[in-house]
Amino acid sequence: MKNSNDNSDWNTRCDLAACYRLCHYFGFTDRINTHISSRSDTKSEEFFLNPVGLLFDEVKASNLVKLNMMGEKIDTNNKYNFNEAGYMIHSAVLSNRQDVNCVIHHHSIASMTVGALRQGLMFLTQHSLQFYKSVGYHPYNGFGLDINDEKNRLANDLGNHSILFMQNHGVLICGSTIGEAFCRMDDLEKACKAQVAILSTNQDIIGPSEAVSELTKSQYDKLGRPAGETEWPAMKRILERLGVEYKS
Repeated sequence: MKNSNDNSDWNTRCDLAACYRLCHYFGFTDRINTHISSRSDTKSEEFFLNPVGLLFDEVKASNLVKLNMMGEKIDTNNKYNFNEAGYMIHSAVLSNRQDVNCVIHHHSIASMTVGALRQGLMFLTQHSLQFYKSVGYHPYNGFGLDINDEKNRLANDLGNHSILFMQNHGVLICGSTIGEAFCRMDDLEKACKAQVAILSTNQDIIGPSEAVSELTKSQYDKLGRPAGETEWPAMKRILERLGVEYKS
């Protein structure tokens, strides 16, 4: 049921719940162990996370947990809590990047593979070139039990990039909107899968020149619309056709 005390954030809640359900549909899940956040529309220092213990296909608008950058739960009437690692990762980004309103963290096989390669993401395909010079790398340091230290490391390694490979762990994708983050995630996954497939052939690789890479990146940047602006409504229509009740 819609929370009458959170009317102004309801559309954000619905879009974030849709993102969880679409990640389930497309297979971007690791049981209950990854997370997606979205900044509140009304208070920039508050954001939503999934309830700890629920699978992505159990997430809906009303059970998302709202918390602040200090890790304090805002909607105390919500019976669920949030994942502490999720709080650490997402607050590190959202508290340092006001241009970012949605962060996706997942553990796909393709992204973990690329993140464990010394060369990282290779710019071999059109999908990958939108991320040219927009990728950061975060060296693995176990579970990062010192929260403040790990948050600082994450923020520094992300810098102004939209993508952060958490080496030997997973990946972070940032977007100004939920739709932008989702579509970037999908494009990055295709880029990673293509790279793994190309390297598996053990054949000579043809890659674009630096000049072409720069040109293509600039073309992506000048499209005149945010990534995902037209794609996101189409993605949500998948859920509508499936009868997925994520807005409750």
